[in-house]
Amino acid sequence: MKLLAVETSTEACSAALFIDGEVAERFELAPKEHTKLILPMIDALMADAGLKPQQLDALAFSRGPGSFTGVRIATGVIQGIALGADLPVVPVSTLAAIAQDFFDHNDDNVAFVAMDARMDEIFWGVYRRDAQGYAELIGDEAVTPADAVEFPDLTGVGIGSGWGVYSKELTARLAGRVSRYQAELLPRAGAIARLGARGFEQGLAVAVEQAMPVYLRDKVAKTELERRNP
Repeated sequence: MKLLAVETSTEACSAALFIDGEVAERFELAPKEHTKLILPMIDALMADAGLKPQQLDALAFSRGPGSFTGVRIATGVIQGIALGADLPVVPVSTLAAIAQDFFDHNDDNVAFVAMDARMDEIFWGVYRRDAQGYAELIGDEAVTPADAVEFPDLTGVGIGSGWGVYSKELTARLAGRVSRYQAELLPRAGAIARLGARGFEQGLAVAVEQAMPVYLRDKVAKTELERRNP
């Protein structure tokens, strides 16, 4: 199984190559430099592995939520490669990638994932580790004020940038269900690759025309006034 993955939905930029269970990754924290970095990252990974796009089985990308521009970059790059090499694509949730990276490096089994969505809201999702070690969504992902998040009656760890901005509101709302939080965690292409390979095995790959971003907000450029008065 050979799969290329990209992730550009936050200030971090990364690409990863999954080959038969092994993951090689290029990662850089570089706000607003994604368009300059992502293609050289991909080229370097492919050159190191001695692969051409046509030798891959599939592609994966971070479909969002996240920065509008960042999500569009990942989508555009993967669509271009998929069209040129006639490859299927596995869209992967950004929130799932944050949870997967956390589970890969920690023993905890539940993650309350919050990304700062600006406009006094967060992107929110609750994930648990399944029997095979993969991040599994509980309920639905949402964009919501921090003090209105919905959650299952489970105990876990808070992760993601939303915890750095709204830790007080989230901690109060979750009422003792969070043992600690790690706000510095960002999505990485290595996790996108792992989840992408898993999704490919499960038949979740789609044609390039269906490889679309997920913003969660019904109107990406919604103003605060519009949000409060729909």
